[in-house]
Amino acid sequence: MRFDIVTDTFAPDVNGVAMTLGRLTDGLKARGHRLHIIHTGEVAKPGETCSPSVPLPGYREVRVGLPEPFKLRARWKKKRPDAIYVATESPLGKSALKAANALGIPVASGFHTNFHQYMEQYRMGGLQPVAMAYLKRFHQRADCTLTPSQEVVDRLLAEGFTNVHLLGRGVDTDLYSPEKRCSQLRATWGATETSPVAVMVGRVAAEKNFDLAIRAFEKMRAAMPELCCIVVGDGPLREKLTEKYPWIHFSGVQLGEDLAKHYASADILLFPSETETFGNVLLEGMACGLVTVSYDYAAAGLHVQAGENGLKTAKGDADSFLEHAVAALDFQPLHPLRQAARDKALTLGWDSVIDAFEMRLKSIAGALPDQPPLLPVKLAKRPKYACKSVFISDVHLGTPDSKANEVVDFLKHIRCDKLVLNGDIIDGWALRRGGKWSARHSRFIRKVLKMMERDDTEVIYLRGNHDDILERFLPLAFGRLKFTKEHIHTTQAGKRYLVVHGDGFDSVSTNHRWLASLGAVGYDFLLKVNRLYNHYRAWRGKEYFSLSKRVKAKVKSAVSFVDRYEELLQDLARHKNCDGIICGHIHTPEDKQVGEIHYLNSGDWVESLTAIIEHHDGRMQLVQYEEFIKSLLEMAVVQPREKGISSPFLAAKDTP
Repeated sequence: MRFDIVTDTFAPDVNGVAMTLGRLTDGLKARGHRLHIIHTGEVAKPGETCSPSVPLPGYREVRVGLPEPFKLRARWKKKRPDAIYVATESPLGKSALKAANALGIPVASGFHTNFHQYMEQYRMGGLQPVAMAYLKRFHQRADCTLTPSQEVVDRLLAEGFTNVHLLGRGVDTDLYSPEKRCSQLRATWGATETSPVAVMVGRVAAEKNFDLAIRAFEKMRAAMPELCCIVVGDGPLREKLTEKYPWIHFSGVQLGEDLAKHYASADILLFPSETETFGNVLLEGMACGLVTVSYDYAAAGLHVQAGENGLKTAKGDADSFLEHAVAALDFQPLHPLRQAARDKALTLGWDSVIDAFEMRLKSIAGALPDQPPLLPVKLAKRPKYACKSVFISDVHLGTPDSKANEVVDFLKHIRCDKLVLNGDIIDGWALRRGGKWSARHSRFIRKVLKMMERDDTEVIYLRGNHDDILERFLPLAFGRLKFTKEHIHTTQAGKRYLVVHGDGFDSVSTNHRWLASLGAVGYDFLLKVNRLYNHYRAWRGKEYFSLSKRVKAKVKSAVSFVDRYEELLQDLARHKNCDGIICGHIHTPEDKQVGEIHYLNSGDWVESLTAIIEHHDGRMQLVQYEEFIKSLLEMAVVQPREKGISSPFLAAKDTP
């Protein structure tokens, strides 16, 4: 298969992300896949492309890729990959996501770095909500997000991220081995055969918690004066620390065999960072048989057994970290704890990680066969909910505010016998006013056609007022696709529902077309103002706010209009001898029982992002997109495949 990878950092850069990508790309190539790497830098090898970048202010070692939307789109139109992996959340990565979405190419993203947590280290803690809001919007554009520790998976899901998956890390135990211990290198540090050496490996930067590392070095030297202290790496703090602490040996950046010798020639690895998504250096130190001192999260949380193959303490407990650092001085080279660290590393090869990465890319590319509904998240391409029928309305394709990506994602998680498109799916009014049809709108059409072809789904399209051009052709049928003005739906429980868009009961739409058109323009303007306002709210890290919903809730005439609209439709349902009615049009989702009539309004895919689902037992339920996906993912983890499937919305309001 053909995969493209977009990243700000790649070899010869020295950091965990670049190292991990190197392993993953080498592994995919060895499996016969064709790869192209788009990265920052000045040198591009065969199969690579360099993108322009700028150094991060105050941090020259880190470069930020600049956006290249036109170049990426042109490349992928000419050489379309089966899937794309965007490894970093820079402007380059964001432009790659947008280009992939526009072309309908499956894309996975990587959450490798806790940039939002770095802000506190650089005295910008107030911007953390802004950073997290940006990261959430970034990763929600991808089909899935891969991150290296279960702790980060859980935290991102709690923050509202979706489709987050664990992709672990491995270590090369042939390269990183106790056998690489070098007495000559130790001699250059002033260490004898018996004097201990403590090392810290990583960027010499604030986010690595060097303040605590220095305090640990000082306490360890106080307990054992012959201790040698080594720092391997480079960064913005190196010059300052070198001048202030001349007794610490700063070795600079080391690579390959030289780095392995530095690890193996030490005895203790200090790892005080509190901002890691994983921490590859911990596994490298364990592979070399060092006593590792770390906080209990990320790599240490996964692989260190306290007191058995390493030392660790609760995250943030600096006093306990210092105590463990001093205690590490007692573990000699042949101590069982150090051998146990090596033994654990021997079980953590890269092959299984590369297999998981390959499977995830194949999965989003559709190269794996569809799985039955609700397989565990770690195994399924994506969990799907099997139901009888789905009703959606008011997608308004052709307008900038149509949430086409979200409704396509919703349908990707559904397998149903009948899909009812209840009007205003395509906004003909907006298109006549100069609205633009984009690739994401075409994706919705393709998805519906795929459901008809692959799942044998029956599709009923009811005309609305914004797509009233269909009126002159009704009724019309093409195989499993039927166009009509109204539809009687009978549930599995035997109840009859009248399905209509509902514009016929809006006197403005029916009798004053010019006024309705003027109102549509006003609504579009309100949405545009709302869009700008919510860009500002997102920058502040605040949640989405709907101005139109607030207007409808506050303006008495709007409230009375909605009430009268609902009453008229309930009367129609009684007249048609139906048990309920399903409508749209007014963009106000509702699920309520009024006497003997069950009133359902499917809302819209402009602001509310709601739909109606008929379960296999005949229950009708109003669901909201984000809550639906979150509940489905939680259910996929909790329920084993062989135990059967029940509704993942047990706490939601169902039909009486």
